[in-house]
Amino acid sequence: MNKSLLAALTVAAASLAVPAYAQNIAIVNGKPVPKSRLDLLIQQAERGGQKVPQEMMGRARDEVVMREIFAQEAERRGLQGTPDYQAKLALARQSILIGELIEDYRKKNPVSDADAKAEYDKFKAQATGTEYKARHILVEKEDEAKALIAQIKGGAKFDELAKKNSKDPGSGANGGDLDWAKPDAYVPEFGKAMAGLKKGEMTETPVKTQFGFHIIQLDDTRDAPFPGFDEVKGQIKQRLEQGKIQEFQDSLRKAAKTDYKFGGQ
Repeated sequence: MNKSLLAALTVAAASLAVPAYAQNIAIVNGKPVPKSRLDLLIQQAERGGQKVPQEMMGRARDEVVMREIFAQEAERRGLQGTPDYQAKLALARQSILIGELIEDYRKKNPVSDADAKAEYDKFKAQATGTEYKARHILVEKEDEAKALIAQIKGGAKFDELAKKNSKDPGSGANGGDLDWAKPDAYVPEFGKAMAGLKKGEMTETPVKTQFGFHIIQLDDTRDAPFPGFDEVKGQIKQRLEQGKIQEFQDSLRKAAKTDYKFGGQ
C-alpha cells in the first residue's frame, strides 16, 4: 500500500458505502472481499496515530480490492507453494503474533497519571537551578585578554570588542553573546568563573581554558525554565511504557530455555 494511502486509514469503517452484499466490499472472480480487511487496516493506522481525509476512503477501498485481485493471480500461478513464500510467511506470522503480544501487554499494564507525575517530579528536581546569560571574548594570549579588560574598564564596549577580537566564531559576531545556559554546559573553568559573577560584573582577570583566554561578562540570571506536567505527560507516558515493554521482553528472554548465546553474554 502506498504511503499516502496508509496514512489515510483512520476514518471509521461505518462511513464506507457498503454494497448490497452486506459484510463484503466486493466480489472478485466469485470470491468475496470481506469488509473486515478494511476495518483491520483502519485499526492498524489508528494505532500509529495516522489520519486521512474522508475523500481518501474510496482509494482505501480500491486498494483492498486490488490486493485481492493480485493475490488471486499469485495463487493461480502457484507462488504460495514456493519455499521463499513459505519462509516469508513464517516471518510475517511471527511479526503479527509478537505485535499482538506487545499490544496485549500494553493494554493490561497501562502507565498511570500518577506514575507519569512521579517521573516528572524526579526530572524537574534534577533540572531546576539557575541559568546564566553571559557573553565572552576569547583570545589566544593572556596579554591580549588583559589589554582588552583594560579597554573595557576604560569605557570601551564589551560587545564591540568581542566582534573585533573574539576567536569564538559562534558568539563573536553577536558581541560575545552566549545566550542562556547553566554552568555545567561549559568547560569547568569557564562555568565556575561565570557562576562566581554577579549581574553586570566582568571577570577581573583572564580565565584560561583549553580554548584560550576568556573575558566573561554576566548580563543576567534566571531560574531554569521547566515545562508544565500537562505539556509533557504524553511523552513521559510513552517513555515509561517503552521501558515496561523492554523489561517484559527481557524477562521472557531470561525465562526461555535455549542454548543460544545473545550478544553481550
